[in-house]
Amino acid sequence: MPQPPHASCFRPDVLAGKVALVTGGGSGIGAAIAARLAEHGARVAICGRTQAKLDAMVGEIEAAGGEALGHTADVRRFEQVEQVMQAIEARWGRLDILVNNAAGNFLCPAVGLSPNGFGTVIDIDLKGTFNTSKAAFPLLSRAGGVVINISATLHYAGTPLQTHAASAKAGIDALTRSLAMEWGPAGIRINGIAPGPIDGTEGITRLLAPELRERAERLIPLRRFGSTAEVADAALFLASPASAYVTGAVLVVDGGQWLAGSMALAQ
Repeated sequence: MPQPPHASCFRPDVLAGKVALVTGGGSGIGAAIAARLAEHGARVAICGRTQAKLDAMVGEIEAAGGEALGHTADVRRFEQVEQVMQAIEARWGRLDILVNNAAGNFLCPAVGLSPNGFGTVIDIDLKGTFNTSKAAFPLLSRAGGVVINISATLHYAGTPLQTHAASAKAGIDALTRSLAMEWGPAGIRINGIAPGPIDGTEGITRLLAPELRERAERLIPLRRFGSTAEVADAALFLASPASAYVTGAVLVVDGGQWLAGSMALAQ
């Protein structure tokens, strides 16, 4: 089934005056979110480990009339994330929206998974989400801010070959709820997005064999993969005043795939 055409239901200036940071913002879901926030008035910083990707994304945002900043950083290194926050404060003097999107993944059976391989994914996904959130807290707490953590549905029913990633994503969801409780009094909302199979991401291009796509689509109630634009729209909602009373929630954007998880494993 083809994806529907994209049309935003938000005013183009809904995020005017806001500053956002998207980790892993050079490609895939992160790039789509960065572009969508910029389209709606936010000034956007992106970070990642590949400067060329960041430069390309900054160029794309600026060509569309937005304002952007690209800064290399490894979210596993707290001091590098702090440098990103310093760059944002020096450039714009504030941070209103943080999207924790940086992630790593590969397929491997648990018996063949090395402790280092397991730890690397935990460090990027879970520790990276904590590091960036902690480093952003001083800026976010000045006038209340928004944190959006990108997780997944891998841990909802159990996913073979992805013990490491599923564990990391489960931790991110737990972190979302715990930080929502702790940081709510500071006026900071913490929410999550759990995407399912999304076209244009490494999870599809690198981890899903092309011959398995048709079968995978049949197991999704909406009978199609999602788009990065649809995840970006979910992020825009959570970043906007439309979700002002929403915190500690994880919005699943997967076409209903997780509902059919147990059925899929049985077929």
